Order: sequence, then structure tokens, then C-alpha cells
Amino acid sequence: MRFAIVGCGYVADYYVATLVNHPQLELTGVFDRNPERARIFSAHHRTRRYESLEELLGDREIELVANLTNPRSHFVVSNAALQAGKHVYSEKPLAMTLPEAERLVEMAESRGLLLASAPCTLLGETAQTMWKALRERRIGTPRLAYAEMDDGPIPLENHASWTSESGAKWPAKDEFEVGCTLEHAGYYLTWLTAFFGPARTVTSSAHVLMPDKGLQLEVTAPDFTVATIEFASGVVARLTCGIFAANDRRLRIFGDGGVLSTTDSWDFGSPVHLSSREPLALRAEKYPRLATWVGLGQKQLPLVRPPRFRWSGRPASHIDYSRGIAELASAAEERRPSRLPARWSLHVNELALAIQDPATYGSPRKLRSRFEPLTPMPWAE
Repeated sequence: MRFAIVGCGYVADYYVATLVNHPQLELTGVFDRNPERARIFSAHHRTRRYESLEELLGDREIELVANLTNPRSHFVVSNAALQAGKHVYSEKPLAMTLPEAERLVEMAESRGLLLASAPCTLLGETAQTMWKALRERRIGTPRLAYAEMDDGPIPLENHASWTSESGAKWPAKDEFEVGCTLEHAGYYLTWLTAFFGPARTVTSSAHVLMPDKGLQLEVTAPDFTVATIEFASGVVARLTCGIFAANDRRLRIFGDGGVLSTTDSWDFGSPVHLSSREPLALRAEKYPRLATWVGLGQKQLPLVRPPRFRWSGRPASHIDYSRGIAELASAAEERRPSRLPARWSLHVNELALAIQDPATYGSPRKLRSRFEPLTPMPWAE
């Protein structure tokens, strides 16, 4: 399928670097509102540069648009692409407000188009392995999940030196103004909602720990949030998200018969562990010196498929960023429902907005969006 990229900033290089894994995708060209950035990016990746968004959307050969602009441009670009009859894969979040996200979903559905939002890490081997273990009831009935999305003390780091392969700088000002919850909470919100179904309520506490991040910010967004999510299925999850604590991207799911865990949602090959939940008295009897060791009985589950993706250019990640675009393209060509459905992306968007801004969305908030059960990857069924 022919597709085009709108937005040639820092993250765009990550997508192009993994296109080598998806020969069914053909990058037709790119556009960025910064002509110089578009020129550098298109020359580096040897692809066409469109002079305007209108020119790109007017190209009838393009069937899908990858919207990799900054979050505050997501609605405008996705809305224009849908109106032009293109399928849309958008970087996270789908939109900066719930009404805008709802409008995008309604437009896509009314026009018979596919719409999805990053991240696509649910399609990775680690997430699919955990999901399969849950479906097989390897830990019995799951009841509680602890998800950590702490990305390290970014304001204290030398982020001004971070550049992508084609030379784009990490957009610190935009990242800090949008907020780490809208930027990063989706990495686990997508997993949790896929595993446990729609959330019923979310209770959030949002804080600004470091107002002065060394930049002239126009908006002060929370840099630390904690949320308790109650799912209609009965599972309760606690999610933390921040950019001040030490790097920690663990997920632990506690069930009656065991604990599933992994260490990094940003790694498609992060090992999945299964720990015993034997009663303490039984463990003390069997292993008197190890009775309180939480890892007792832990074993590593084999991934349902070893991670299979390569990078062209400078390796910089353990995520196949283009897998989400490929899934949307395959769904369109095969005329089947997408494994990244629009109403699921809307639900994740609503959760992230409610967690970052409890004053506006209410806390606790009763979620109004819903979605149908998701389908796993065929190699993980």
C-alpha cells in the first residue's frame, strides 16, 4: 500500500528505519510545515517532498497517511486526511480533546475508513505473549495490575543533544507542554485495555514536580500522574507516569494463581516471567529459607515468536514502529477489522486525557467510550 508521512520531526526517522520489515508498504513522499526540515528528511531518506499538505492529500495514489506531527496538530491533519478519503495512522494521542477525538472516529466510520493511534507495541511479541498467557489462565483470575511508565529525570538530562538519524532535535518544549501522560501513558493503557477490556472508571492525581524545566514553556503540563483504573471485567490497575523518577517501565499482573511480569514495554523482546502464588505457609514448609522471596517459583515464558524486525540506518530502538501502519494497511487490503480499531484508540485517548487532567475530566471519571474485544496477532492465537 502506498502511504505518505506528514511530519518529519524526531519520531519520523524511527518509522522509516523499520519500513524494511514491511515490503508491502511503499513510502510515496513526505511533508512538513517546516520546508527545511522536510528537505533534509526527504533527501536523507531519498523520497519525494510534497510542497503542501493539500498537494499530498490530492495525490490519488496515496491510500494511507501517517500523521507524525506534534500532538497539537493531530486533529487538524487527521481530519484533513480523512476528508480526503485516506486511512489514517496517527502518533499518540489521537487528539488533544475528547470531542475532537470523537469527531475523528465518527468521520472515519461514516466514510468507511480506518483510523488508529500509536503506540503499536500491543502488536509486539512481549505484549502478545502476556495476553496469550492471560487467555490461557496461566495465573488464574487476574485481579490487580501495577504498570510503571517512569521515563527517567528527563528535565535534568542533556536532552538538547538528542537528535534523530536525519538530524531532527528531540522536541523538548513540545513534549513538556503536551505532558508525559498524553505522550507515554498509552504504552500501557493500550496493553491493559486489550487484556482486560474497557475501563469503567479512572481516578487520577496529577502533579507538576518541576515547573522550571530550563525552557520558556507556554503551558505547564503535569510531569507526574498516578491513576487507579477499574475495568468492567473486575480488574483494577494502578498506573504511574512521570519524567522525574528513575527509569522504570515494568508491568506486573497479579492473579489468584500467579504473577505475570515484564520489565520494559518499549522492548518487543522484553522477557515475560511467571511467578508462583503459592500460599505463604506452603512456601515456608517447602522452602523455609526462601519463604519470603517474591521470585520463588519464577520462570521465564518463551515468547510466542522471537522478535522479527530489523533497522535500516542507525539502530536506536527495540520497537518496530511501522508495524502499526502495516497492520492498518493489511486490514484495509484484506477488508477485515483492524487489530487497532478506532474506538479502542478513542478509549485510550479518553483515559489518557482523564489521567492527565482530572480537574477538567473529573476524578473519578466514568468512561463514556467503549470498544469491542480486540483480536490478537495470528501467531499468538
